[in-house]
Amino acid sequence: MFRLPFPIPLPLPGPAMLISLAATIFWLWMLTDCASNEPSEGNDKLTWTLIILFLPLLGAVIYYFFRRPERIKAVGH
Repeated sequence: MFRLPFPIPLPLPGPAMLISLAATIFWLWMLTDCASNEPSEGNDKLTWTLIILFLPLLGAVIYYFFRRPERIKAVGH
């Protein structure tokens, strides 16, 4: 029987799959939060949406820790 010289990658194991799922859910949450709650004055909404889209996890984390508390304090939601 023929054997491949390299291992075939298997689907993600349990913990890695859960971390990936949690990161994707967090990214989607920040993207929808930005798109629905960010004020439309100026280019803030567009800028943050693009940052979250093009820097998926990093952009979502930056938005969550830096912009979101500012917006909640200023606007209230």
